Amino acid sequence: MLKQPMVEKLVAMRLLGMVEALKSQEQDAASRELSFLERLGLLVDQQWTWRENQALGRRLKNAKLRTNACVEDIDYRGARGLDKSVIRSLVQESAWVGTHENVFVFGPTGVGKSFVACALAQKACRDGYSALYTRAQSLFRDLAMARADGSLRNLLARLNRIDVLVIDDWAMAQLSEPERRDFWEICEDRYQVHSTILTSQLPVSRWHEQIGDPTLADGILDRLVHNAHRIEMRGDSMRKNRGKSNT
Repeated sequence: MLKQPMVEKLVAMRLLGMVEALKSQEQDAASRELSFLERLGLLVDQQWTWRENQALGRRLKNAKLRTNACVEDIDYRGARGLDKSVIRSLVQESAWVGTHENVFVFGPTGVGKSFVACALAQKACRDGYSALYTRAQSLFRDLAMARADGSLRNLLARLNRIDVLVIDDWAMAQLSEPERRDFWEICEDRYQVHSTILTSQLPVSRWHEQIGDPTLADGILDRLVHNAHRIEMRGDSMRKNRGKSNT
């Protein structure tokens, strides 16, 4: 039997993975045939795995992803224009995040842009990066509230610490003056430091007019476009198709 004082000390040191491993070893007769170093190695491995899983859980919780998406569940069937080789190149250890590149996901409503964006962000979390999902409308609302209560600098600083910022439904409406200035700040802070995923129903050629001010539009697009991967999707709404299949 495990001695309770030892267990209590391990718990106090938050070595919970090691506690579980010790319990498993005690119940496994084969473990008794292992050397001390072999058993210790198994305990360390279990503790490492526990800590990694805990950290991943925190990253996923903080990311607030819209859907429980993962790249393994991306559906390449149908005429959605998804290139498996492009997705595969992005998910290789999420190297695009390490090199501070951006991703644009285009397509009509309901085609699955948000799922792909969230799947890429979820893979980045699994590879050790932080992420945050927000809809463009919610982002600008939060920025306006932060400006009103004097916490805008703090919010911009928090956004700048995120490795992968996912902004869904970008460029749906023309930006107001405060919105485009705030977004320029975000792009300036993140340029060549962190990565951004934008989903949009509009192509990049339409973004300039949606931003509004020509000077700020040039500055924003210059910081976003030149180092971005583009995923262009097409086809009918998947929600509409699911509705038809249920009738």
